[in-house]
Amino acid sequence: MPSFYDFQATSIDGQTVPLSQYRGQVVLVVNTASACGFTPQLQGLQELHTRYASQGLVILGFPCNQFGQQDKGSNSEIASFCQRNYGVEFAMMAKVDVNGSSAHPLFTWLKAQAPGVLGTQMIKWNFTKFLVGRSGQVLHRYAPTDKPQSMAADIEAALQQQA
Repeated sequence: MPSFYDFQATSIDGQTVPLSQYRGQVVLVVNTASACGFTPQLQGLQELHTRYASQGLVILGFPCNQFGQQDKGSNSEIASFCQRNYGVEFAMMAKVDVNGSSAHPLFTWLKAQAPGVLGTQMIKWNFTKFLVGRSGQVLHRYAPTDKPQSMAADIEAALQQQA
């Protein structure tokens, strides 16, 4: 069965990132947007990064422009916005699609592993979050309305598990 580590992504600055480099860590994957009502969650995600990175948490933000055209900028504009407005230090990836025929393969896999309400394999909006355990399997899916701080107990539990 495939795991998170079988995929690769492109960093926001254009570098290929084999996700196997995060083997043994807990990863929170988030589809982000710069002009969304949920964009202030970037601050909460940065707080999680600051609090838990030294314990093995990796946060990967994947900008997406599929919902209300809320991330129209280039990758460099998105990176600057996130750093300037929210002090984002966690890893940001290049802009991707999360739904449809051009969806990034990672998101196709994440949605299959952790379907949404009523089993839907669609992402409904920006800031849907997936928590991946040290074993490379999805532990939880969170709705866009779930604030980052509400995930702290799940993150702490995942950090205590062995790969």
